[in-house]
Amino acid sequence: MNQINFDFDPEGFKYLTYSIKTLTFNFYSLILAQSAGDAANDAAKETAEQTKELISKITTWKIGQALIALVISYILIKVIDQTVIWLSEQVAKEWRLRVKQFLPFLRMMVLTITVIFLMNLFLNISRENLIAVTGTIAVALGFAFKDYASSIIAGIIGLFEVPYRVGDRVQIEDFYGEVVSYGLRGIRLQTPEDNVVTIPHNKIWTNAVSNANMGELEAQVISEFYFAHNVDTELVTKILYRVAYTSKYTYLNLPILVIVEEKPWGTLFKLKSYPLDARDEFIYKTDLTTRAKRAFAKHNLPYPRLMSRSDSGE
Repeated sequence: MNQINFDFDPEGFKYLTYSIKTLTFNFYSLILAQSAGDAANDAAKETAEQTKELISKITTWKIGQALIALVISYILIKVIDQTVIWLSEQVAKEWRLRVKQFLPFLRMMVLTITVIFLMNLFLNISRENLIAVTGTIAVALGFAFKDYASSIIAGIIGLFEVPYRVGDRVQIEDFYGEVVSYGLRGIRLQTPEDNVVTIPHNKIWTNAVSNANMGELEAQVISEFYFAHNVDTELVTKILYRVAYTSKYTYLNLPILVIVEEKPWGTLFKLKSYPLDARDEFIYKTDLTTRAKRAFAKHNLPYPRLMSRSDSGE
């Protein structure tokens, strides 16, 4: 009788064990994936049914109420705009910008109340209704109004971080002017050319915002003057200080400074001072320039000669 020997192979046993575990894991993964797919299909069907049910409850009377609410909201916003702007011009000058800064909050309040009313009108704000519609609306609006939603979120954040307010003089990209309106989607700038530029709030995500007065009435004005290298620096500096201190627009409680810089083409003088009111920026700068040039003419001060690009080193 032959004897049969069974040799135990440790490596083969480990491989067999690993194979069994892998097959078991794949089996359970397949079951879980199928269960998740069934659950997702059931949830989608339930959401579609609930959405159809909500749409079926929309009546002509509800649509009429919604239109009335939108008209009232629009009228309220216009009345608030006119009232706040009128009131800001009636109060003391130092309170003008503070009154205007209530404008975005009041507009946001009216819009929020309107949205809540419309949601309650059509959705009967409840847990089931919100679950039924939120997913569909979120996906649709997320793609269709991605930039608009980004601007709204940036506008809400802007109310707390305050990169600009109504009445501020700001520079965004190539546009500079006074913020005359703070809306849900963006702000409106009135430029020195008297153009109104609408800039969406989401620009604050990627662009620098330069604010000249940050809610204050005063904004620094820089006036530049150009002379030849051999000009009497002390004389020009004295003239500029005198011109700034004697201007009726200058706010004397803030510092006045003259900066001198040497350039390849001559000498640059910068007069830094503050008007009493930021909205007088350009009138103030014109007054300084006109009076300074009149004084310069009396002393026959030399201006820089016209240079070519090769002479200036450019």
